[in-house]
Amino acid sequence: MIGDLQEFDLIVVGSGPAGEKGAAQAAYFGKRVAMIERQSQLGGALINTGTVPSKTLRETALYFSGLGQRGLYGIDYTLRENLTVPQFMHREVEVTRSLRDLVTQNMARHNVTLFQGAAAFTDPHTITVTQDGTEVAKLRAPVILIAAGSRPVWPKDTPHDPRLYDSDTILHMDTIPKSMAVIGAGVIGCEYATMFQALGVNVTLVCSSEQLLPFLDTEMSDHLRMQMDFLGLTLFRKTVLTETVLDNRSGSVLLRLSCGDVWVDRVLFATGRQGATADLGLDRAGITANDRGQIKVNENYQTAASHIYAAGDVIGIPALASTSMEQARVAMCHAFDLGYKNRVSPLLPMAIYTIPEIASVGETEESCAKQGIPCLVGRASYEGNARGQIVGDLQGLIKLVFRSPDKKLLGVHIVGESASELIHVGQAVLHFGGGIDDFIAMVFNIPTLGDAYKYAAYNGLQALAAKGRASAS
Repeated sequence: MIGDLQEFDLIVVGSGPAGEKGAAQAAYFGKRVAMIERQSQLGGALINTGTVPSKTLRETALYFSGLGQRGLYGIDYTLRENLTVPQFMHREVEVTRSLRDLVTQNMARHNVTLFQGAAAFTDPHTITVTQDGTEVAKLRAPVILIAAGSRPVWPKDTPHDPRLYDSDTILHMDTIPKSMAVIGAGVIGCEYATMFQALGVNVTLVCSSEQLLPFLDTEMSDHLRMQMDFLGLTLFRKTVLTETVLDNRSGSVLLRLSCGDVWVDRVLFATGRQGATADLGLDRAGITANDRGQIKVNENYQTAASHIYAAGDVIGIPALASTSMEQARVAMCHAFDLGYKNRVSPLLPMAIYTIPEIASVGETEESCAKQGIPCLVGRASYEGNARGQIVGDLQGLIKLVFRSPDKKLLGVHIVGESASELIHVGQAVLHFGGGIDDFIAMVFNIPTLGDAYKYAAYNGLQALAAKGRASAS
């Protein structure tokens, strides 16, 4: 310590997945690390407002609705009568508390020094920490990692009211409404829309594009749309919100949409997120952010100031907890020349926790067509799988995209029960450069959903044979 200036090897701004893993990575190799967190609890959006809470609520919705037993024993999946908000939120509260404790323990185990407050640069190597406008610490380090996360974006000129939520405040809802509109059909919007529809809420999902989640394989996107229809969800495609009107007499909300007016009890704005960088004083460090608060980095996650790194939501797409962790680890290995991890894998699996789950890794049929890659597909449904029959998921599907004629695997796409887990089998085969014959050579436990990989591969061989016969005729 020099006067009131505290010296460290690394300062980390933010305690979400990127901040936690970056701090732990450097501290594990003996670096003195300081972590600054604006909120009173560690964990960032992953644990406190985003990934973990929403996925826990999904499981709670499946439990209370009975939807997880669809097709089994004639169970009706209507909403449990008189379900209260505390009942619905109980599991989420317990899970987030437990995982938050694990982050705190991890930082303590690595001797990371924690500072609670708002961080702002005073110069390229110095950051002040303030609480309620009062400076509580001044820190200096040769290396800095910005992992400040993101915050929700609301439509312009939208009022703030207890009837209106975003992806952070939805966790503090006062009641489970009879009707809800979800504005924005990205990942967050689709997840919450299907979750609340499963609970018996009449959900209207407003999607500005023609296709749901257009980055997905089109077949997976269409499958999700059909399942939403099965749940009874109302979907408006190619539709935009023009005005939000609060009716204080009825307590309802009028949404003026490009396709007409809709009245609902509550509204969730899932209209994107922006990097939480506005108050960091980036200009004093020689860094700028774009209009969405995102910082540009190079392949080593260095910003325009080479000693300052950024990872996670603050650098934009893909903005996933899994990739954020790896970005921060790579950044710290580069910053301190740790010499064992120099890149994030180019194969990034994606899981979308809608009802049903969707997971994807690698190329789609559409991306292959754009690149001129000759491909075929093999499919296997859960309906033809013993475990699929046991768990009652007869709509699930595993789809393999492979190159013809050498059968090299290019992509895997799954919709249905445990898709987020199953995708890693396909990811491993992709990682090692395998082909669909590898699934045929493997032995899968029965009954398991994983066994569907083998039959998707057989289906792919049939497609290849059919192509050969067509070419010969």
